Amino acid sequence: MAIITVRGHEIKTSPVRDSFNRRAAQYKNMIVATLKLIGVPESQTDIELESFALKNKPASATWYYDGHRMYLSYDGCGKYVENLYVVSQVIEREVELFLSKEKTKEEFIHAFSEDDDVEKQRKEARKVIGVDEDCKDIELINKKYKDLAKIYHPDTGSGDVEKFKEINKAHKMLKRELT
Repeated sequence: MAIITVRGHEIKTSPVRDSFNRRAAQYKNMIVATLKLIGVPESQTDIELESFALKNKPASATWYYDGHRMYLSYDGCGKYVENLYVVSQVIEREVELFLSKEKTKEEFIHAFSEDDDVEKQRKEARKVIGVDEDCKDIELINKKYKDLAKIYHPDTGSGDVEKFKEINKAHKMLKRELT
């Protein structure tokens, strides 16, 4: 059993060794049930199950809450079913914090609110930072960001305010995804 940290939550994970599709369906149902606690009907929840949950693919959930498109994806475990488990755990913990009033409605919305084309934006952000479009190494991303920030910071001789803003925006987007 491993402990990973996703969006500030420590999650105990263990490899899924059997019944992959059944477990993925269970995790989907857990997400739907958790979101119902805050009034999100199943019809406003989209969790597309992989036909073979053992695939090495990211898992994601999309839902609509209070007029906002909410989205969470995870790709750190490898197998789709294990990634979906992590997604379910993060959503469950964030909903618990919201219901216990440890997080405000605005904080909850901010934690998950994403544009429809967020995956495309993340690929573009990786290009801006100068890493591969599928890079998940936050240390490498931070290093590349710092190197670029030194070059383009407005207080340096070669500074460029617009480029610096673009680099900062890209870094924030990737940090939000990976931490």
